[in-house]
Amino acid sequence: VQLQASGGGLVQAGGSLRLSCAASGLTFYSYHMAWFRQAPGKEREFVAAFKGGSTYYSDAVKGRFTISRDSAKNAVYLQMNSLKPEDTAVYYCAAGRPITSALKTPNQYAFWGQGTLVTVSS
Repeated sequence: VQLQASGGGLVQAGGSLRLSCAASGLTFYSYHMAWFRQAPGKEREFVAAFKGGSTYYSDAVKGRFTISRDSAKNAVYLQMNSLKPEDTAVYYCAAGRPITSALKTPNQYAFWGQGTLVTVSS
């Protein structure tokens, strides 16, 4: 199984980025997909998830970020708008089968991408 994240970079506050995660080696439609992030010195935190046709977001990104998936391409995306300096982190895509109440728990995901760095300057 491989999850390949891409799309990170340096952007000014208020700008936008679109992250992509290409999955291979797994039955894509049978997994829930999520994005997490980890800032320096902080724990990995939930950003967004796509489960059973529904989307879930952390309060910190709700209204600014949008998660989507393309099953034909075995890919999941994270559109990030109105970026803030506090969004600076390494962003990871993950695949797993957590129940809804555990969507925000990193150890419920079996597979992880390598991470892509997002830096938002003020």
